[in-house]
Amino acid sequence: MDLTIREIAEACGGKLFSVEETDSDSCVSSVVIDSRMVEPRGVFIATIGERVDGHSFIRTAFDQGAILAVTQKTPETVDKENGPGKSWGSYLLVEDSFQALKDIAEAYRRKLSVKVVGITGSVGKTSTKEFIAGVLSEKYRVLKTEGNFNNEVGVPLTLLRIRREHQAAVVEMGISDFGEMHRLSKMARPDVCVMTNIGQSHLNNLIDRDGILKAKSEIFDCMAEDGVICLNGEDDKLSPIREIRGHRPHFFGLGRNPEEEVYLTDIKGRGLLGSDAALVIRNSPDQGAGNRSGESGRAGQTSADGTQTRTPVHIPLPGEHMVLNAAAAACVANVLGLTEKETAAGIARVSSVSGRTNIIKMSHYTIIDDCYNANPASMKAAVELLAMADTEKVAILGDMLNLGVETDQYHGEIGSLAARLGIDRIHCVGELSRHMYREAVEQGKDRIKASWFPDTNALLEQIAAGRADLVPDGSTVLIKASHDIGFAGVLETLCN
Repeated sequence: MDLTIREIAEACGGKLFSVEETDSDSCVSSVVIDSRMVEPRGVFIATIGERVDGHSFIRTAFDQGAILAVTQKTPETVDKENGPGKSWGSYLLVEDSFQALKDIAEAYRRKLSVKVVGITGSVGKTSTKEFIAGVLSEKYRVLKTEGNFNNEVGVPLTLLRIRREHQAAVVEMGISDFGEMHRLSKMARPDVCVMTNIGQSHLNNLIDRDGILKAKSEIFDCMAEDGVICLNGEDDKLSPIREIRGHRPHFFGLGRNPEEEVYLTDIKGRGLLGSDAALVIRNSPDQGAGNRSGESGRAGQTSADGTQTRTPVHIPLPGEHMVLNAAAAACVANVLGLTEKETAAGIARVSSVSGRTNIIKMSHYTIIDDCYNANPASMKAAVELLAMADTEKVAILGDMLNLGVETDQYHGEIGSLAARLGIDRIHCVGELSRHMYREAVEQGKDRIKASWFPDTNALLEQIAAGRADLVPDGSTVLIKASHDIGFAGVLETLCN
């Protein structure tokens, strides 16, 4: 890493102990908060979590070759709590280890020349991240957010994984309250800001969609001066935007909005096997093939006779919402200088992520694994995808959390939708999902087979008891709920 011990200390305002003068200006190899990931000459930040205190592992980190520990406790305090042990190596004493993590990441990011693509939105951030990283990998060496590292701990850890060989970093940025995105933007300083949509999520804090738009728009607070903004032209809250901090946004979509300069159209095969479409990039009316905002890149391509090119694209992930995520990637690729051929190749190679519209073929049934999280928009998209299956359709749906005062209505709408779309069986799990169950029964009359379980364990007990009517052989099964409902256990049970 292009980061020294002295720079780390200056970034956090901490006090260094036992550091040799010759070491303070030498570069470290890594910065981590998990002692199992410590590398020789690495930095271990000891954080205090809900269940584990990282200060207990400082000696382990030094044994593995750490050159520095960042700590908010002195060796004497740790010895008092855990008993005497071997002496420490060099350490940096700070007031708050988590704040130190963010301060170090911010200082490191300022030294990097890599292009950072920041992605936010209510739905589809992870899938969009996979599409963008896959497409950019056709031309650049790319680092991307791993797993769900998209919060005030995950984002700095992602930034601290960037190395000299990387040319682009694709960083997912998730929030649940005002102010969070500003802090993420201050660390990431994105060169390209992508907003997937404005849906209903975290309404307990953000109140309504206008609040969500305001909170997520904090991503623009610290974007690069010559930054680029890519917005979903199909979203009613985003499509009216014409200027943000002096930048005119680029719009992507499905060709329904005349402002969209990059879109996917003529979509065929919207089922579980993905879709085929045509990629269209419109020319800017005032700058021809140049970029509208003056950034490097391409705003379109025109054939010799003046017509727009239409490049065939296969989107391997299922559902129209995945086509929209691929369009976001095409928009980013366009402004960063990739050709249509490179863009199409990158989209076609994207694979699904566990817990997010991941199709699992089992011997007795097909599972749509979408159990990582849920809100009304993503739940609606998942149920619509299930409706495309040509088998018996089973929806196992759990509570959607943090939806504010209209929680009951949101759950009821999903039950009603499932009935209207012809879902054959719906199993609703959790207290909030009672409203989903009731609306499914009311709208589906005697056609839909509906059941309700008070919690995930109650459902698992019935599956373990061998109730064949829950998931009949040959069916397609959707599994979706908010993360805290614990549907990973339902997935594991069905897979086994």
